[in-house]
Amino acid sequence: MKLKTVLVALSAAACITSNAFAQAPIVIKFSHVVATDTPKGQAAERFKQLAEKATNGRVKVEVYPNSQLYKDKEELEALQLGAVQMLAPSLAKFGPLGVKEFEVFDLPYIFPTKTALYNVTEGPIGKGLLKKLEGKGITGLAYWDNGFKVMSANKPLKMPADFKGQKLRIQSSKVLDAQMRALGANPQVLAFSEVYQALQTGVVDGTENPPSNMYTQKMHEVQKHVTVSNHGYLGYAVIVNKKFWDGLPADVRGQLEGAMREATTYEKAIAQRDNDMALEAIKKAGKTQIYTLSAQETAEWRKVLLPVHKQMEDRIGKDLIGAINKESAK
Repeated sequence: MKLKTVLVALSAAACITSNAFAQAPIVIKFSHVVATDTPKGQAAERFKQLAEKATNGRVKVEVYPNSQLYKDKEELEALQLGAVQMLAPSLAKFGPLGVKEFEVFDLPYIFPTKTALYNVTEGPIGKGLLKKLEGKGITGLAYWDNGFKVMSANKPLKMPADFKGQKLRIQSSKVLDAQMRALGANPQVLAFSEVYQALQTGVVDGTENPPSNMYTQKMHEVQKHVTVSNHGYLGYAVIVNKKFWDGLPADVRGQLEGAMREATTYEKAIAQRDNDMALEAIKKAGKTQIYTLSAQETAEWRKVLLPVHKQMEDRIGKDLIGAINKESAK
């Protein structure tokens, strides 16, 4: 009798333990390198809320902003190894990973408008590019936006000749390297988390960024001049570890896809607003002169920078560049 009682008790305990494990939430670690109050940072928080609500708490999203877990160069490897499950790296990051086609987004003046950009990211071209990540153990879920870039330095950058000899920080991208060289600058690859200090100490003279990144990282405090050039685009792809994603229950995956669609709509809505507000805040801070290129100056920049498209055809793919130019012309 006693043995039977013990066995029943053990069986009950096993059920409780099993139920506890069954009820343990699925944890998604979402790591990124920017501040929480940037468009990407806010959208990551929105996705967390939506995902946890949609799955009734079956999924718990832990967001780690500002390079808390990994810097630019480390985060993709961490995702592939399964140390984190979700990232939203800038599109330039996939070039060093071997998917060079993503560097098409770095080409100067490739997208004349946001409409042209969305025609690409939300259409067959964008979907096809995300598909190319699967061979690297990555599933692409969405494109997030951070708008067009400004140039900053401690001297005015109005004409291409003004760039001569300037050391300008870039992300690791052959296209951005070629862009800066075309302007006569010396490109310096640095992790995003290291840029403020590099500007402050003079390791680099300037950089390029959408205004929201510049303002939230306080770069305007150590840059005397900003040129509103809108010469290039900065966007992100929200990605997950493919093995982790494929291993989720189908209903959970569907709920997370719905949450991601909502978070993406929200992200696009706030990106332009946040950049406009950031530029205004930089102006108000009074430490930085803001200059907007005239039509004539923009024409000079384009003349110097558009040859980069031709230069990068072999690397990115002539057909892909042509397809985007065709889409942009609609």
